Amino acid sequence: MSQHQPRTERDSEEASSRDRFVRRRRLLMATGSLAGVGVLAGCGQDTGTPTPAETEPPTEPPTEPPTEPPTETETPEPEQEPLEARYPGLEILSPEPENAQAAARATYTDYITPREEHYIRNHYPTPDIEESEWTVSLTGMVDGEVELSMEQIKHSFRTQSVTHTMQCAGNGRSFFDPQVGGNQWHYGAVGNTVWTGTPVSDILESYGAETSDGHFLTVMGGEHPEGEDIFTRSIPMQKVMDDTLLAYNMNGSPVSPDHGFPVRLLVPGWFGCNNVKWVDRMHVMDSMVIGDEWEEPGAPEDGQRTYTHWQQYSYRVVPEEDTRAEHYEDIPVYDTREQMDQTDEINNAYMYDQVEKSLIGYPGEGQTVSPSPAGTIEIIGVAWAGDDAVETVEVSTDGGETWGEAEFFGPVGAPTGWRQFRYVWQEPSAGEHTLVSRATDERGYTQPASISAPEDQLRSIQDDQFPWNQGGYGNNAHLVHAVTCTVEE
Repeated sequence: MSQHQPRTERDSEEASSRDRFVRRRRLLMATGSLAGVGVLAGCGQDTGTPTPAETEPPTEPPTEPPTEPPTETETPEPEQEPLEARYPGLEILSPEPENAQAAARATYTDYITPREEHYIRNHYPTPDIEESEWTVSLTGMVDGEVELSMEQIKHSFRTQSVTHTMQCAGNGRSFFDPQVGGNQWHYGAVGNTVWTGTPVSDILESYGAETSDGHFLTVMGGEHPEGEDIFTRSIPMQKVMDDTLLAYNMNGSPVSPDHGFPVRLLVPGWFGCNNVKWVDRMHVMDSMVIGDEWEEPGAPEDGQRTYTHWQQYSYRVVPEEDTRAEHYEDIPVYDTREQMDQTDEINNAYMYDQVEKSLIGYPGEGQTVSPSPAGTIEIIGVAWAGDDAVETVEVSTDGGETWGEAEFFGPVGAPTGWRQFRYVWQEPSAGEHTLVSRATDERGYTQPASISAPEDQLRSIQDDQFPWNQGGYGNNAHLVHAVTCTVEE
């Protein structure tokens, strides 16, 4: 059983997860929302009770406003709802900066994740931004440096949508032993949503940017308080020109402030750290962001790193005894799995393309379930592998001793969106069981079983173990993500 959320709390959230799954599908279908299209494409049998929206009569219309509007001094500024009210499907890890993860396993039964259940990862508090005043600078190796308004970004170029499984690089950090610092994400810092925006390739081509292989687009966020590091990531130009967006819509409506309003970088298939929020500047260059020119002038050797910190010092696989990751201007491969296999060339892998992973959504952790009249229980979950397609998912109902292959259902799109899977558990015996899933991608990479010990000093996945690392990044070990449930007679 997971130790990262009290069982009584989890029971109350997940005891009716199956009904909740069906009720939300009905509501989405009734409203005709974009999320509903994605979910309904994979619907099975529709059972459950109607939602309040289906049964309650409309409320009375509001009363007429006063003839004379109140003066400015009589109208206080409306207070923003607290984070937990804005995102009822999240467990709040910190209110400021805002960090929160999916609270219930049931989130991982759907194809599309509503924004109310999509995790939030902020390094600094969410900024208050007026869209009409926001611009994005394009600088560096371009014909002419420009300031792009949101109006230009939205209406002067093509518009595209992509379904992307976005996952924090630290998702699963709480399972590391010994524990590492940072937000203690369990399984819930991942969501699958439809993002809409402008292809970055269109913008770069329009302004004569250098877009050949070996170049990078370094993207800076605008949320940093004065004097703090600027959140900066360098994305290889091959990926930028392939499918990267400046995204301004999420599931058919404007991106919420906590998720990056008015515009964020969207790097399909790659870890969330690459999807820079509140994009302020894009700089075309012939290397990753590196070197003294990007450091704060006059800072001590180990002091503040204005632009390089989040690219070179953080989001790297660093074993226990390493004091600092080696910095690179370029690396031979951007696939995280392949980097981890090339430790002779890349000392500490960067968190770029996501590795293969799966999560069971139903039954939920600590849940008590009953077999159907046919004597079966349906196990439902999701699986993804970044830029690569998921080839198979296996499920074990005995803690990983034996395995059976699951079947896929639901929408089939680009690999950058997760696949839903189901496994029919035949004749489950009464009592407590440990359920585990493991995914294999199209290249044959399979989730490892466990996390290594720090003293093993692993830099790559070896001997069915994911490497323990100082940042708690990239964890895709399947046993630590297991679900414990009880089957009633």
